[in-house]
This record gives sequence, C-alpha cells and structure tokens, in this order.
Amino acid sequence: MNENLKRTTPEHELLDIGLIGLSVMGRSLALNMADHGFRVAGYNRSPEVTQKVMEEYPHPNLTPFFSLPELVSALRRPRKIMVMIQAGAPVDAVIDQLIPLLEEGDFIMDGGNSYFGDTNRRAALLKEKGLHYLGVGISGGEEGARFGPSIMPGGSREAYEAVGQIFQTIAAKADNTPCCAYIGPDGAGHYVKMVHNGIEYADMQLIAESYLLLKYAGGFTNRELAEIYRTWNEGELHSYLIGITADIFLEADDMADGDLIDHILDSAGHKGTGRWASIEALRQGVNISMITAACNARIMSNHLERRQKASSLIAAPVITAAGDKQAFTEMVREALYISKIIAYAQGFSLLQDASRRFGWDLDLGSIASIFRAGCIIQAEFLNDITRAFLKAPDLESLIFDDFFLSRINRYQENLRKTAGLAVSFGLPVPALFNAVSYLDSFRTKAAGANLIQAQRDLFGAHTFERTERKGIFHHEWRAVHEL
Repeated sequence: MNENLKRTTPEHELLDIGLIGLSVMGRSLALNMADHGFRVAGYNRSPEVTQKVMEEYPHPNLTPFFSLPELVSALRRPRKIMVMIQAGAPVDAVIDQLIPLLEEGDFIMDGGNSYFGDTNRRAALLKEKGLHYLGVGISGGEEGARFGPSIMPGGSREAYEAVGQIFQTIAAKADNTPCCAYIGPDGAGHYVKMVHNGIEYADMQLIAESYLLLKYAGGFTNRELAEIYRTWNEGELHSYLIGITADIFLEADDMADGDLIDHILDSAGHKGTGRWASIEALRQGVNISMITAACNARIMSNHLERRQKASSLIAAPVITAAGDKQAFTEMVREALYISKIIAYAQGFSLLQDASRRFGWDLDLGSIASIFRAGCIIQAEFLNDITRAFLKAPDLESLIFDDFFLSRINRYQENLRKTAGLAVSFGLPVPALFNAVSYLDSFRTKAAGANLIQAQRDLFGAHTFERTERKGIFHHEWRAVHEL
C-alpha cells in the first residue's frame, strides 16, 4: 500500500466495513448494517449520489467518503469492502482500483448479480495477490436489503468465517435462524443466486399465466382477483409473490381513473440471470424448460407491434366463460401449485448437477432453508423442500419426495385440464405447458429417442445402442435416400 495512505486514524475510530455503490440496493444494505451497529463507510462513484444519501438517510453509523483511498484508509484491518454495483466490466474496474490500495489479507465482496464464471476468475486473480474475494448472492429487493435479505456467500470458507457475523446479523430470519449460509467455494454463491433468479422467473410467469386464465376465461374482476390470490396466500400457495399479487389488483392508479394494473404496458423486461441459468443448463445437460419458457415469454412480450399486427391477421379461438367459477378457480390453483413444484424441482436439479460438476458439495437443504425468508421466491413449501433434502441429501429429484409426489399425483389432472383449456382458448401459457411436458418426459417409458438414434445412424453413421445387449452398433441401412 502507498506510504501516504497508511493509517493515521486511531484504531477505535476505524470503521467495520466499506460499501461501494449507494444506489437502491447498496444504500439499503449499508443502512441495514448501520442499524445493526456496524460502522459503515459509504462511497459512490458519483459524489452527488453519496451526498443525496447522507441528506435523505442520515445515520450515525454511516460515514460518507468521496474517494476510494480515503475509504480504504478509514477501515479496520483486515479491510472488508463490499461492492454493490452493476455486474460486468464495472466490477472489474473497481477491483482494479482497489488492488493497489489494499494489503494482504484484506477482503473484497461482490454483492451484485455477477456471472459466476466472472466470480471464479476474479477470485483466482485476487488470491494470487493475497486478497480474499467473496461472490455474495443477495435477494430480497430494496425491502429485503434494507431490513433483512437472503444472503448466499461463496468463496473460501476461511474468508466467509471472517465476515460471516456481519451477514448473519443483517440477514432475514426464518424460525429465528438467519437466512444466510456458506454456499461453497469459488463462484458457488453467485451460481445459487442465478438459479434462485431463474426459479423466480418461472414463478412469476406461472402466476401471470394463472392471471390470464382467471381474467379472460374466468371473467373475474380485479377485486375478485385480489380476493382469489389473498385466499390462495392463506393456504399451501402462501408465498411472497402470491401475497404481492393480491395487493397489486387493489392498487388504484395515481395518474388515471381505474386500477393501476390496467394501465401498465403488457411488456416485461429481463436481466442476465434468467438467461444465464438457461445457457448453463444447456451446457450442463439439465432440463430447466420452465425457466427457459419464462425467459422466452418476456422476450415475446416485448414485441408489442408485431403482436398487435399478428392479432389482426391470425384468428383467435373463441373463449367460453367458465360455468362453475369456484371449480374453475380451484382447477387453476392446483395447476399453479403443481407447476411451481416442477419449477423448483428443475432449479434444484441444476444445483445438484453443478455441485457434482464443479466439486462444490452444495448443501441443498441449507440452500432451501435460506430461501424461506427475505428473498423473492420465499414460499410455504420451501419448508417442505428443506425437509426433503435433510431427509435425503442425495434425493435425485424433488419430484421423488413423498410429500411432493403425493401432490403431483393428486393435482396433475387439473394441470393437464388447465393447460389444455388455455391452449384451446388461445391463451399463452408456456410455463404451464412446459410443466406438463416436463412431467411427461420425466415419467415416460417411451420417449421416441430410439427413432432419433436410428435416424442419426442412417444419415451419419453415428451408431446406436441396443436394448438386449451392451455395446455400440452401426447398421447398414437399406433405405438410404439422397439429400
């Protein structure tokens, strides 16, 4: 470290942690730490942002700094610095600025939604320089970051033990247990956050599809929809997302007459994490079709002009209003519940594969446990997922757990009816449809892959395997057609 930056502040005045990036998430996390008695040094690249935070959110345990050297010099050794900025090149740029200012044994922690491969690379670089690096997944949005998020730290266990008290203290609590646990080495924390976000995509899409069914096939008003989701949230579908969905339908528009939901553009954006999960699943050979369908649904939602043109050119099926509204609502509820089970099963299958592939030894029960509060996908049945993996850590799939298997066998008829009804009415339900498709692919005895093997061997001599004997075979096919 530069001689001019050596500590001049008395030890008792040094701060506990530095936080770089004071936008919504960073600011909220800094105030959360400050509330719990940690003395925080806050810095933002734009000085006006730092100044605005201090004016609007003054806190005796939050001290502003306007240069990185000043922030570093104000921290207690080993220095702990958390970075809460946009993923990608900005993180690398900040790391490059920090390296010359830090000393062996100091910590850098990335709390943004970074790609786990980047976290692996950064951890290796900083290890060479004698610095600790943690990739920390954080979920819960602004509210969670401010009052208790779900936290997924990855990196060396030794490094986590040195900073774990801060994370454990500020995390959300479920049954008085912090929703924070050491995930695994390297980029494991960011990988788990990536999968969390993928499940979140699927969960939100499923709820949106249930809304389409209830609104257009069920004919329910916004007030009735609010009551339906409120009731669902009091039962086995209890979750953060179902709860806020009920609230959304009651929100009056502050800029026009009527309900706000009816004035929101029918187009949803997306960031990198859901897409990364789909790409990684393809690389690893794991089926997370519901997560991919949710990503594609957001992409299709953005083509507003093309959708409008197509709606005028392609005839739409006639929607027949539901006769027994109560029965219809229960059918959709069961379909939604079983689909959510399958989406979570897909996400945890991806985590299982990553654990084996990368040697991370992920504790899936612990991961499910820290999702129970503070994060966006917190739901009642995460308690059941936690129990499933505690009972059988090597469980092949959540679908095989007795609790979830019983629900699947009980509800699958209504999942099929709901998906079929949506298709016949022309309502887009890609996540529900993929839930059915995955379930049938998962349980089928006949997948048609024998024909695919035969085709590949015929046109490319790619060989095939046989049912009654071991080995690899090639057949001289008589029916050879010219291309």
